[in-house]
Formats: sequence, C-alpha cells, structure tokens
Amino acid sequence: MVATCTWTAPSTEGSLNEDPLRRARRFAIEAHGSIDHRRKYTDEPYHVHPAAVAAKVATVSDDPDLIAAAWLHDTVEDTPVTLEDIEREFGPRIGALVKNLTDVSKPEDGNRKVRKTLDREHSAKGSAGAKTVKLADLIDNAVSIITHDPGFARRFMGEMELLLEVLKEGDGTLMAEAQGIVRDYRAGKFRKHRKS
Repeated sequence: MVATCTWTAPSTEGSLNEDPLRRARRFAIEAHGSIDHRRKYTDEPYHVHPAAVAAKVATVSDDPDLIAAAWLHDTVEDTPVTLEDIEREFGPRIGALVKNLTDVSKPEDGNRKVRKTLDREHSAKGSAGAKTVKLADLIDNAVSIITHDPGFARRFMGEMELLLEVLKEGDGTLMAEAQGIVRDYRAGKFRKHRKS
C-alpha cells in the first residue's frame, strides 16, 4: 500500500554531471525514505531491496541504464514518484524500463490471481533489459519470502514459475538462478545462503 505524502523529486540542479547510477541510487533512497518505506519481514529501510537488485543486475550487465532501472524499479509502484518524474529525471530509456517493471494491476481489478495475470501479461511485453531486471527482482524477493514467510512462499513460488515463462528473453544467468531457486524450493533443498 502506498502511503500518502507530499514529496518532491530530488533536484538534479548541480548534479547533471553526476554519475547516473549515483543519481538513481540517491533518487531511490530519497523516494522510499520519504514514506519511511520498510522491508516487510526485516523492517530494514526499503532501499536495501533495490540495492540488491541493482547489484544482481551489475553481475550480468555493465549497462548503466539497466542498473539505474534496477535502483528505480519500485519507485513508481510504491512511492509518490510518477513515470513522468522518472522520464524527466533519467530520460526515455530508463523511463521505459521502469514502466515495464511497474505492476499495472490495481486492487479493484480483482483477486490476487487476476492481478498477477495482468501484471504477468504486462511483463511479457517488456524488453529483454526489463526482463533481466525483473529476474533480479524475483530472485531477491524469492529469497526473502522463502526465508521469512514459508506459508506465503508456496503461493509466491507458483506465481514465480508462471512469471519465469514470460521472462525468457532476460539474462540467461539470472534465469538459471531463478529456475534453480524454484527447483530447489520444490525439492525442499533451498538454502538461505543462495542470496548473493
């Protein structure tokens, strides 16, 4: 659920020469921090999640736009930031990546199964880059959910398996890791140490 607050995007004045990844990192930390967004199971500041996703993407790509999008992937979905803010601050390519990574379903669309179907159909239309970031996001979320919420993990892992079917154009290394998590979970062999 998105908290309501007054928020202004970080100014880029004086930072146009700043490294885009640092700018994306700062932007994401400020956006999630503006609503005191916390990780569900650990109560850590939420920005630890986009940091982990960005680090995972950086293991398979040196494309700064993909890594920036990884930092920004939950800002539109979870904070007062709009897609227009992202495009204005980071340009059309990163804006398009974040748009591909932002869930389109709303609670009024129906039950969780219906919403996840809508979001999966949206993800299927994304670029290979967006699918790579989505794979990194799924990996980090799966590890957290399996570790902290075994009851919900059963449902989440089924949703993840369906989502992996539409992410095949994403990075092969991340796809193999995500499939390995599903396989190990199903076999009762998942180990927390998989998180890297």
